[in-house]
Amino acid sequence: MTTTKEQIMQSAKDLDVEFIHLQFTDLNGVMKNLSVTYEQLEKALDGEIMFDGSSIDGFVRIEESDMYLKPDLNTFVVFPWKPQVGREARLICDIYNSDGTPFAGCPRNILKRQIAEAQKLGYTMYVGPECEFFLFEVDENNNPTLVTHDNAGYFDLAPVDLGESARRDMVTTLKEMGFEIEASHHEVAPGQHEIDFKYCDALEAADDIMTFKMVVRIIAQRHGLHATFMPKPIFGIAGSGMHLNQSLFKNGKNAFYDPNGADELSEEAYQYIAGLIKHARPMAALTNPTVNSYKRLVPGYEAPVYIAWSPKNRSPLIRIPAKRGASTRVEMRNPDPSANPYLALAANLGAGLDGIKNNLKAPDPVYSNVYEMSAEEKIECCIDSLPGTLIEAIEELQKDDLLMDVLGPHARVKYIENKLQEWDSYRTKVSQWELDMYLTTI
Repeated sequence: MTTTKEQIMQSAKDLDVEFIHLQFTDLNGVMKNLSVTYEQLEKALDGEIMFDGSSIDGFVRIEESDMYLKPDLNTFVVFPWKPQVGREARLICDIYNSDGTPFAGCPRNILKRQIAEAQKLGYTMYVGPECEFFLFEVDENNNPTLVTHDNAGYFDLAPVDLGESARRDMVTTLKEMGFEIEASHHEVAPGQHEIDFKYCDALEAADDIMTFKMVVRIIAQRHGLHATFMPKPIFGIAGSGMHLNQSLFKNGKNAFYDPNGADELSEEAYQYIAGLIKHARPMAALTNPTVNSYKRLVPGYEAPVYIAWSPKNRSPLIRIPAKRGASTRVEMRNPDPSANPYLALAANLGAGLDGIKNNLKAPDPVYSNVYEMSAEEKIECCIDSLPGTLIEAIEELQKDDLLMDVLGPHARVKYIENKLQEWDSYRTKVSQWELDMYLTTI
């Protein structure tokens, strides 16, 4: 249902909303915020609020800094928590240039461009994300530690899972904000949790991921804990992923389902899988965008490393969950929650559409545990690996014309600049591991 300007104005008035947060996301996936009072709400709804784009990393130069925030009216929501004075609400915004055109470097606009490409072919993308995170204790100065608040394992309950109370409040808050929560549970590692919410169209899913991360952090803080979406905060235990369950619908029906196809999958499903596999290595620069991401992508901790697909097991990069019919979907297992969801979904959709447009052929599925296959067996099955480092992924991205086109001329330059700086900073720093390894032995 489309929300109107008048409905928002009335709702804000009735609920005594004092502050409205105009939210948007930068290229690195960091949520930004500009707040206005109720008196400025109408101006904000008309897209007349300006900000300095040169102050946002990866946006524009200072000589072209004036940019506009254009809110998506359907994203208006009043925060369930009540501050001491006046209530707060939010609107998610697209970034526009001063001449009224969409800003090419806005991640939300980048995803919208791919959604439009899908619509040209008659498709609507739906996504069901599975977001994992850690809850850590804080010290006496309220700084986060690496001390987990429990020693629970997969699906454990209280009293072993001491984070259950915080997770319950997160679920309650998300539901009050319109989320339909499908499951929440303790994950494999101590202090690790997962909350899954119902699939929706790609743009809403990306918005929901950003909102989800915000709510989880706020509620954790209110429980005296620190929530992090860092992919691998602790060596030796499982890291956090953000599996993306994807499907395309056409004429109201799931285009990936064919009751007469092999494994009840349509030709379009196989082509989409082929596109994901073709672009998996360069796409890692967007789905696994940090130095730390590649500490998670190692064998032995359930994270996918090998580029293959299976309708049966969870060891390859791509899994086809068992449910069919309207629930038929492709699960991409390597993305992690440090990814900018708009860029990650744009890349997945662009890669999948490439498979459909060019009738790409998916490799044979893998039914055995890829981790237990020998190097010779993987070569025989043409199973490649994801990049092992951020710089390797960035170099692959720079060679992939399709994904560079998905990002567009502005974002691809700024994004790669940012990531090369991140890699260089990491590369030149002296780590504790190096000191422990070499200081007294060389």
